[in-house]
Amino acid sequence: MSTTHPAHPTTAAAARERLAGYRHRFDARFAAYFDSLAGNLDTPRLSRFTPRCLELLRDLSLRGGKRLRVALLYEAARLVTDEEAPGLAEAALSIELLQTHGLIHDDIIDDGAVRRGGPSTYYAYRREFPEDPRTALGLAVLAGDLAAFLSMQVLLEADAPAGVKQAMLEVQLRAGAETVAGQITDLERDFEPLPSEDLLHTVCEYKSTRYSILAPLRLGLLAAGEQPAAHDERLRRYATLAGISGQMRDDYLDLFGDEHTLGKSPGSDIRSGRRSYAVRAVLAAATPAERAVVESALGDPGCTAGTIDRVRRIARDHGVDEELRSSMRHYAEAAASEASAWHPHWRPEAVSFFEGLPLWNVQRAH
Repeated sequence: MSTTHPAHPTTAAAARERLAGYRHRFDARFAAYFDSLAGNLDTPRLSRFTPRCLELLRDLSLRGGKRLRVALLYEAARLVTDEEAPGLAEAALSIELLQTHGLIHDDIIDDGAVRRGGPSTYYAYRREFPEDPRTALGLAVLAGDLAAFLSMQVLLEADAPAGVKQAMLEVQLRAGAETVAGQITDLERDFEPLPSEDLLHTVCEYKSTRYSILAPLRLGLLAAGEQPAAHDERLRRYATLAGISGQMRDDYLDLFGDEHTLGKSPGSDIRSGRRSYAVRAVLAAATPAERAVVESALGDPGCTAGTIDRVRRIARDHGVDEELRSSMRHYAEAAASEASAWHPHWRPEAVSFFEGLPLWNVQRAH
């Protein structure tokens, strides 16, 4: 597939600029939501733990993130109209609250200490309850659960027609359930000595693509008065290709990225025993002796930076870094090509955003 599409530099730059604008506006709105939540959420008056839970949810939610889902949501609506449709603001909050839920539970499952440059919710509780790990674990689980329920509640309270709210709720509930199924399959994948690429694609689709790309596309179209079912095939094709490209990029950065840029130490996939796209590629390319080194590091939470460096050298010696960059670029180009076929159906400026987004995504450093 050609990598010299003449529109790519322009569309990628435009996507980057629009992403920055969405992030700035949404972060202010997200902060206002949490400011109002303490007064609007009916919680036990005498509880000390509940306000702390809300504080930790706010901290993690506002601490960073690229807000790609928010941008996808708004640009999906812009495929149909240049006016802000009713329900979009609440749908954006719902998407990011569901993301907060997923991050908290991921860090519990992976025993992750750092998230978005700060302590994970789980480890924040572990520090607060050093002698009571059961309470720390329980509170972290419940914090993630609360974020998931809030993500649905905010849609119920949306300033949108009842039919639109109902359809949005159906999208989010389905996406949430499918994401949990993806997380289960993610754990299952790591019991495979060398999982197939098809299995990795399946995990990617269910664990991230369906709620991170497909659901925002559907929600944005619904808010704009369009029925996404009529476009389901093209939406799914784009989401699948863009999702694989983005996940490959995340996996690449986890092994080859810079700690200061990432906000966390590289190698978390190896320490948690996750057979990601990058880890699978190293295992497939390594000699038996090298593979033994990688296998011994997999699932070892105490794996040192020196061991991660050794795995990284093995990967580079076999060209795994170049192979991953080529693959992620291939899928990004395919996603851009899919989006370019939307021009006869939707508004050109928004279509161009979807052309440029996957290409920007593979160029990012964090």
